[in-house]
Amino acid sequence: MQLTNEDKVILMLFGERVRALRLSRGLSQEALALAAGLDRTYIGGVERGERNISLINIRRIACALEVAPADLLLFNSEAG
Repeated sequence: MQLTNEDKVILMLFGERVRALRLSRGLSQEALALAAGLDRTYIGGVERGERNISLINIRRIACALEVAPADLLLFNSEAG
């Protein structure tokens, strides 16, 4: 399925949110990936908006960041 421009904006905003939370906790991509049970390259892809992430992986990342999964979705989707 082809992603729309709106889809791409949401993926970018989600990735920026993950990156901001990761950095605020002083974690590297590698440390976050290890804590979440994911590959570092996967985390990088999420942060760059290249991955259409699953709910399971949203939960894993949220747990690793010690936030509720919903907190990863707190971004302004009107931007862009």
